Amino acid sequence: MLSLSQPELAERAGVSVETLKRVMGVRPGVSVGQGVSAEAMNKVRAALEAAGVEFIAENGGGPGVRLKKAE
Repeated sequence: MLSLSQPELAERAGVSVETLKRVMGVRPGVSVGQGVSAEAMNKVRAALEAAGVEFIAENGGGPGVRLKKAE
């Protein structure tokens, strides 16, 4: 969605690539966010929001993400 590599996003968030992989649940046998502190989760979310991602709350269709409209 943002065309960011994992190392780029990890750097923007101030977390390691391994932590980012745990946040994203991209490691076999690891659930999304498993073993990740709330602080690290918040850092990744803040980095995504700063890059233009908007988090959408549950609204009957499930939670999700989208890109913010250009202003």
